[in-house]
Amino acid sequence: QVHLVESGGGLVQAGGSLRLSCAASGLTFSRYAMGWFRQALGKDPEFVAVSTQSGGSTDYADSVKGRFTISRDNAKNTVYLQMNSLTPEDTAVYRCAASRPFLIRTAPSRNDYWGQGTQVTVSS
Repeated sequence: QVHLVESGGGLVQAGGSLRLSCAASGLTFSRYAMGWFRQALGKDPEFVAVSTQSGGSTDYADSVKGRFTISRDNAKNTVYLQMNSLTPEDTAVYRCAASRPFLIRTAPSRNDYWGQGTQVTVSS
């Protein structure tokens, strides 16, 4: 059984930083593209970041480019999201996703596996 477990969310002031982690089990982690989505209250899920299987290629939503960094450690079956210069607009539940051969950004529900999510709240 596949499990993706996020951690690292919390309450932070605007301008602050958080590092999210997503630990995976029950799958061959290195075979999956990994990504992060977020969903603010009352809004649709939004693509945030993606890493290819090796971690050699990454991409980001325009809204987070230059502030967020996705990375992965295939030896630890974990993907990370370093979030800097946070703003209240970044407030959302952040969920990691695993899919192969690639992450489906525009139809999040079509990805293979999901975590439960971690709440990130940024105060002004």
